[in-house]
Amino acid sequence: MYEIVKKEFLSQNIVLMDIKAPRTAKHCYPGQFVIVKMDEKGERIPLTICDYNRDAGTVTIVFQTIGASTKMMAEYEVGDSFRDFVGPLGCKSDLIDESIDELKAKKILFVAGGVGTAPVYPQVKWLHEQGVDVDVIIGARNKELIILEEEMKKVAANVYVTTDDGSYGRTGNVNDCLKALLAEGKEYNHIVAIGPLIMMKFVCLLTKELGIKTIVSMNPIMVDGTGMCGACRLTVGDEIKFACVDGPEFDGHLVNFDEAMKRQQLYKTEEGRALLREKEGATHHGGCGHCE
Repeated sequence: MYEIVKKEFLSQNIVLMDIKAPRTAKHCYPGQFVIVKMDEKGERIPLTICDYNRDAGTVTIVFQTIGASTKMMAEYEVGDSFRDFVGPLGCKSDLIDESIDELKAKKILFVAGGVGTAPVYPQVKWLHEQGVDVDVIIGARNKELIILEEEMKKVAANVYVTTDDGSYGRTGNVNDCLKALLAEGKEYNHIVAIGPLIMMKFVCLLTKELGIKTIVSMNPIMVDGTGMCGACRLTVGDEIKFACVDGPEFDGHLVNFDEAMKRQQLYKTEEGRALLREKEGATHHGGCGHCE
């Protein structure tokens, strides 16, 4: 059992929890995720790691209450426990394996949309601990959906907040903010964008025009977290990849976002899942790729 040692509502429907999971905390890195199950019959929920404390043996998760399972999770309190907390899973951020000199030579910008701010935070924090300064754009529809702003300010060189409705920070979406920063004289040669698929798509369209390398996290399309359900199958360049076993991070300029968004909608129905299984055959699953 994995005890909840901290719970905080970051907004009306976004919840942060610290979970006692020493083995996961000891081995995880920014970019990876965990699978949470509330009880023996509960749904498997993949969640990107937001933070971790190796000394305390805790892992921080952030989730938005959308479906029945996440709404039930939000009702858990400090002292309650999850049945399963599996991880770390997925690949760590590519930045982790680069030398400090290489990282310091980059001009890095993170673009976070909504709940995507949660998986951005551990990467920015890790880079700060290595002495690498980066900038961050946090974007959301309105002020109420801006999360982790103060935490991010403690580890980023500059944090720029933008809201679609202009209720807080700059007015406009993250692309508007990026264009404004470039017009103000900022320079970037490496961007990491994490958020809704549509946001990442348009960030990549812009950065491709500008010639700025861009990494995206495809965790929004994960369902099972092991490659066996086929939900997170996507095309990256000329290759078939699975976000949960090959990612979740990929070169954003190679990801076929239109295909991923159409496929995500189709996967929501049993009829759609059956159609995808028939169409994709052995490539429907990750891992062995030949499961019935």
